[in-house]
Amino acid sequence: MKTFKIGVIGCGSIATGAHIPAYKADKRAEIAYFCDILPERAQAAADAYGSGRAVADYSIVLNDPQVDAVSVCVPNNLHGTIASQALRAGKHALCEKPAAPTYAEALEMQRAKAESGLILNIGVVNRFNDSVNKIRDYIRGGRLGEVFHVYISFRSHRAIPGLGGAFTTKAVSGGGVLIDWGVHFLDLVMYCCGDPAPLTVSGEVFSRLGRDIDGYAYKSMWAGPPVPGGTYDVEDSVTALIRTSGPVLTLNGAWAQNIGEDEMFIDFMGDKGGIRLNYGGDFTVYTAEHGALASYVPEFPQRNAFETEISGFLDCLETGKEGPSGIDTAIITARIMQGIYDSAAAHKELDLT
Repeated sequence: MKTFKIGVIGCGSIATGAHIPAYKADKRAEIAYFCDILPERAQAAADAYGSGRAVADYSIVLNDPQVDAVSVCVPNNLHGTIASQALRAGKHALCEKPAAPTYAEALEMQRAKAESGLILNIGVVNRFNDSVNKIRDYIRGGRLGEVFHVYISFRSHRAIPGLGGAFTTKAVSGGGVLIDWGVHFLDLVMYCCGDPAPLTVSGEVFSRLGRDIDGYAYKSMWAGPPVPGGTYDVEDSVTALIRTSGPVLTLNGAWAQNIGEDEMFIDFMGDKGGIRLNYGGDFTVYTAEHGALASYVPEFPQRNAFETEISGFLDCLETGKEGPSGIDTAIITARIMQGIYDSAAAHKELDLT
C-alpha cells in the first residue's frame, strides 16, 4: 500500500476539525507539513497530529519533492493562487470550497489542472454525504419521475459570522452568504440532478442587517464576535432563479433575516414524487401509491462525510482517475454564483450559455 505525503496549508478550523482528522483516519496518508502564517497555529496542529513539520511559508511545502499532495485550507482569496501553484509544482490538490471568489479565478484553476494533468478536487463535501447520494440514486433511478423544480432554503435569524472580520470583507471572502453557505447547497443540487448546464439566472443580493456593526443584535456568532470599526461589504441575504438544462432552481438564503426561524432544507420536486432533504441530516420521500398518498423517512447508517471525502481524494491519487468533486464539475457552481452576483449588479436576468 502506497503512503502519500500530504501538506496541509492553512491550519484553521476546517483543517483541524475536518481535513487533519480525516487524513489521520486513513492509513494511506502521512501529513508531512502543517503550514500557517501563524506559526503557533501550525505547531499546535503538528503537536495534535503527533508528527510532521510546522512551517509558516507554503513555498517550503511546494518545493519539497517528497510531498505528493496538499490540502488548501486558507481564506477564499488565496484558493486559486495556492492551488494553481501547487499543481504547477507537481502536487495534487484538494482545495476547500468555494473553488475561488470569482468564476474567472476558478477557470484559471481549471486551466492549471488541465496543464498539469494532476488531480484538483474542491471541498464540496456534500458529494460524499450518504443522504445526498441516496437522493441522487432516487433521482437517477426514476423514483421521482422528472425533477422539474428544486427549491433551496438556507436561512438563519441572526447568524452573520465574525461581523466586521474576514467573513464579511469581500476582498478576503469574495462574498457573503451565497459564497459561504450557498455554494454547498447549489453544488449539492447540481450533483443530485446530474450537473445540468446553467442557462439563465436572475438574482438579487442584499446587504442590510449587518451595516451597523456596533448596533447589530444577535444571540450568538460563530467565527468570533463583531469587530468594531471592521468591514461589512458583502451580502447577508440572496434570492435567485436559475434555469438549467434540467430542473429550474429557486433559492432563498440569509445569514441574517428579521424572521425568527432557521430553515436549512432542499425540496426536490418531481412529477412522480418529491424529497425534502434536511441539510446535514435525513430526508423524507413523498409519493402516491395505489391511489393513496405516502411518505417515509429512509433509515441507513451515515458515514463521516469529511472522512469519505478525504478517502475519495486519496483514491484519486492512487488511481489517477477523477472523482465526483473535481474542478470540472465545481466550475459549474462557480459559474452560477458569478451569474447571481452579476445579475444582482445589473438588476436583470442574464444568459449563461
